[in-house]
Amino acid sequence: MKAVQTFTVVSQLPPSLEPLREVALNLGWSDDERAQDLFRRLDREGWELEGQDPALMLSTMSTERLEQLATDAAFTSLAATVHRELRRTLDEPRWFQHREGSPLRSVAYFSPEFGIAAALPQYSGGLGVLAGDHLKAADDLGLPLIGIGLLYRHGYFRQELDARGWQVERFPRLDPRAMALSPVKDLTVTVELAGVPVHARLWQAQIGRIELYLLDTDIDDNDDYSRLVCDRLYGGGPEERIRQELVLGVGGVRALDALGARPQVFHMNEGHAGFLALERIRRLMLDEGLSFAEARAASRPATIFTTHTPVPAGIDRFPRELIEKYFGNWCHELGVTLDELMALGHEPGTPEGEVFNMATMGLRLAGRSNGVAKLHGAVSRAMFAGLWPQVPLAEVPITSVTNGVHARTWTSTGFRSLYEKVLGEDWPQADPAAWRAIEDVPARELWKLRCANRERLVSYARHRLRQSGLRRGLSEPQVAWTEEALDPDVLTIGFARRFAAYKRAVLLLSDPERLRALLLDPERPVQLVFAGKAHPADEQGHHLLQTIANTAADLDIRHRLVLIEDYDISVARMLVQGADVWLNTPLRPNEACGTSGMKAVFNGGLNCSVLDGWWDEMYEPDVGWAIPSVEDEPDIEARNRFEAAGLYSILERQVVPMFYRRDDDGVPNDWVKRVARSISRLAPKVEASRMLREYVTEMYEPAAVHSEHLSASGYERAKALVRWRHQLDRAWPSVAVRSTTYEELPTEQGASYLVTAQIVLGELEPGDVAVQLVYGEVDLEDEIRQPRVVAMELAGDGEHPGWRRYQHEIDFDRAGNFGFTVRVVPSHPDLPNPAVLGRIAWAPHPGTQTAHS
Repeated sequence: MKAVQTFTVVSQLPPSLEPLREVALNLGWSDDERAQDLFRRLDREGWELEGQDPALMLSTMSTERLEQLATDAAFTSLAATVHRELRRTLDEPRWFQHREGSPLRSVAYFSPEFGIAAALPQYSGGLGVLAGDHLKAADDLGLPLIGIGLLYRHGYFRQELDARGWQVERFPRLDPRAMALSPVKDLTVTVELAGVPVHARLWQAQIGRIELYLLDTDIDDNDDYSRLVCDRLYGGGPEERIRQELVLGVGGVRALDALGARPQVFHMNEGHAGFLALERIRRLMLDEGLSFAEARAASRPATIFTTHTPVPAGIDRFPRELIEKYFGNWCHELGVTLDELMALGHEPGTPEGEVFNMATMGLRLAGRSNGVAKLHGAVSRAMFAGLWPQVPLAEVPITSVTNGVHARTWTSTGFRSLYEKVLGEDWPQADPAAWRAIEDVPARELWKLRCANRERLVSYARHRLRQSGLRRGLSEPQVAWTEEALDPDVLTIGFARRFAAYKRAVLLLSDPERLRALLLDPERPVQLVFAGKAHPADEQGHHLLQTIANTAADLDIRHRLVLIEDYDISVARMLVQGADVWLNTPLRPNEACGTSGMKAVFNGGLNCSVLDGWWDEMYEPDVGWAIPSVEDEPDIEARNRFEAAGLYSILERQVVPMFYRRDDDGVPNDWVKRVARSISRLAPKVEASRMLREYVTEMYEPAAVHSEHLSASGYERAKALVRWRHQLDRAWPSVAVRSTTYEELPTEQGASYLVTAQIVLGELEPGDVAVQLVYGEVDLEDEIRQPRVVAMELAGDGEHPGWRRYQHEIDFDRAGNFGFTVRVVPSHPDLPNPAVLGRIAWAPHPGTQTAHS
């Protein structure tokens, strides 16, 4: 029978154990080895195998056990030490505190999900785990950052597999009082959803010194429908999604205001948080009396938009009727037409005013935008190039900051101890050159760590397989086989991620005979460990998962191929720590970054992946393996067959022989050397502190400076920028490059040319534009390869009244075919990147003028 009401009874801690509560409620324990050891002593088996949730353990522990621990002098001493260390680390200066003269005071980081630890199940996959690592790295660096998200009462689903291998989703209700959360008392925010005021209270999670606030609509002040706004992560259809995203974006900005926070920079982690930009525009219009255009200009510099999707299907789109339903009052209040609002989310190439694209809105309202790997940045520039049709693809204003992972969170105890010994206590932030010392670690020592990690994974997998079988109603004899599942001495390949079609989880299963030969080789066997979830609405993902589940049920190979149910952070940690090879098989270039392979690096795992995401920019032949890809093949099935064959060949001819080629002491020296090179060369590149430092120097600090400038003196510079934009829009049709000429200049070496351009500016002044010379080596189609862009100098009046003459001298120190063109772009001191305006006047193209030397 089902209870009509539920409540949580929380254990009272004895005074000597009270320090445990503060440590448990600060999620910094998730990367603190000593804190984890402390909680492991509460219940060793439960900690290792049941999800690592100290807040829950403390709240449900028996009084008898607590009293026993309270009289354990060694335990209470350790608890006091861990607590003192926590208090010390909250105040000590870190990297950012030593960054003298930084203009940055505060960043607000908005994300629909945060994967901090399995104990706070408010995440579904890579986007949330990246957000969690972002906060942890901000703590490591002492960055003044606040996280804003939603509290989902049912979170993301828990996964079970039925007898047919079909995924069954469960949504157990979560009680924030039993999690590492503290209520923010006497504070609620209100967001109007289609004319109905919806109230949200706040829960605070602490990650070291970083505060994360989660908005919760499941409160008595709301009606039943409104209470369900934050019911499930990514649940429901478009209307449920727009309601959630309004609470996140609009409610998040209002929560910051109610908390007294005044962030300089607002970072949107994907388009789900995009409505924060509209709320900031609204506030500037109402509080500062700015026009819509002025508020947009004033708010834009402080807004950063990070896109994580390389495929259009991954973007939220809302029909006009939903935008009108939920933003009709917004438009009326501000005197903005619905068409003006729809234009912000208009997707080029689609009928105007019908669909609102959250990513295009994010790009239009952000001062800086980025992808999450170099390749993903290029893919994003191509995907969104329609927003700036006159801008060359390479100059589309979307840059990239390659993701990183929080090493302390994902690295096993053994490897952490090694790094501390070789690199020091602050090993995650060690200089890249220092990491080369890993290559001097004796092979036997590294191999011992790898074997221990693999053995731990095997033990964990056996336990999970046994528990899954018992849950499905199998008897003890029927699950006895799990005690021999996997082998701690066998080459172990890990594959764990969301089961989306483009990730091709079944690529390695596509040739059953070759697969069986790998798994069952009597001398050099291979074993596979899979984990992952399919989105509840993804039918194809369900079938992919079922294929793996049914393959894993084959009696002949079930001891060599296993699927671990209910993938979460705790499962992921075990897999990335234990796998010898981390497999990634996406359809290139559909992987934005793919950070799971980064986590394997810190644990001595080697990557075998398609050159996609982060692996595309960091792969070297002697640190891992690259699966060949044939992107030009339009037949996906034919492409899958080719790439599967390439993967099998790599495993059969390179990976397996290297792993099993041992010296007299049983150490595979060539393998271990590759492990050492992988760690030493890749670890400093994939650590999250590198990522955060890039965000600070390339995004956050410039955004803070630009925003401060535009907001000074009652936003006068923002108003002036809008006046200039209006003038530019009126005058731009008259701007033209009338002609270009060049003459060779005498020189002792190489060649030198003086390029002259005749420019018409119409009503604009020279200070309103930059005239640029674009030149470089040309190919057979006269396309300039790797163009250089330099400013031309105003040299006087042109050939006709109203014309201006610009010149610049270019030098060439080698022979070849070179070409140039000339263009005019807008220029304004408060316009850091002229490409965002999408206005370029190019020289006419009678044929590229080519110089030969």
